[in-house]
Amino acid sequence: MSDTTLAPSGLDERAGTWTCILFDLDGTITDSAPGITGTLVDTFVELGRPVPTPVELLAYVGPPLLDAFRALGGMSVEEAQAALEVYRRRYNAGGLFDSSLYPGVPEVLARIAEAGVPLSLATSKPESAARRILEHYGLAQYFTVICGASEDEVRSAKADVVEEALRRLRELDVDLSTPVMVGDREHDVHGAAAHGIPTIMVEWGYGSPAEAAGTVAVVSGAEELATLLLP
Repeated sequence: MSDTTLAPSGLDERAGTWTCILFDLDGTITDSAPGITGTLVDTFVELGRPVPTPVELLAYVGPPLLDAFRALGGMSVEEAQAALEVYRRRYNAGGLFDSSLYPGVPEVLARIAEAGVPLSLATSKPESAARRILEHYGLAQYFTVICGASEDEVRSAKADVVEEALRRLRELDVDLSTPVMVGDREHDVHGAAAHGIPTIMVEWGYGSPAEAAGTVAVVSGAEELATLLLP
């Protein structure tokens, strides 16, 4: 898709009027698939389980991993928890920074911050890891709030992460009257919608076209995204 696709929701009239913007991380800011899928391969090997195909591994990128191990890996609750512990150990040791920034996205974040619009990260990646990644790439400075999954995974569903991000923004007296979410998977769309927040989907991530259902726009480039976000 080469042009911005808008849903008939008056988004063109709201563009540039957002009072705060929430961003997903994996597949939206960073192409983190190499580090995540590579670590997943190592995890399955260590556990003595069959390694999923490359296409199957990509489905793990985005949703909470504890849920993915159960839904995609067919694991029990206990097995999924054990797999998550192995994954985190290996990911923090080597896969965390095996990623790259999507072209133009850092510049968009900088322009949003310069325009004075509060930014919040809202990712199902553990918050400590997300913060390290943003700091590694010099992006943490642009965010008013950095919110991710809790280490115990009690807060990992995107709706719960968004709720916590909004709570922290509210504590900072941020205007929450017109928020918007930017993400690449249906989990972003549904998690934001649970709080009445519209989502702009980016095509450069890991979501399929079908996952764009319910979004207010789909964009194929960073400049298109900036047009919908900035005054």
